[in-house]
Amino acid sequence: MKTVTLANIYELQGLKEEALEIYKEILQKDPENAEAKVAIRRLSGMRKKFLGVDEGMKDFFVKMEEEIEFKEFERWLAKIWIS
Repeated sequence: MKTVTLANIYELQGLKEEALEIYKEILQKDPENAEAKVAIRRLSGMRKKFLGVDEGMKDFFVKMEEEIEFKEFERWLAKIWIS
C-alpha cells in the first residue's frame, strides 16, 4: 500500500521521482490530501529548478577524483542553488 509515510521515506533517501509518483497516486485516491498536495508542489518546484542542469557537470561529478574537482563541483552547486 502506497502511503504518505512511504513517500516520505523515499524522499529522505533521495528517491524524489519515486516519492513524487506516490504522492500523485495518493492525490488521485484522495484529492483532499493536504500533505500530498504540499509535497507535490515542493518536489515539482525542485524538479523545475534542476531541469536545465548541465549534462557535462553530471559526467564531471561521476568522474571526480581529486580534491580540487570536488571543490569546483561544490562551487557550481552553490551557484545553481542560489540562482
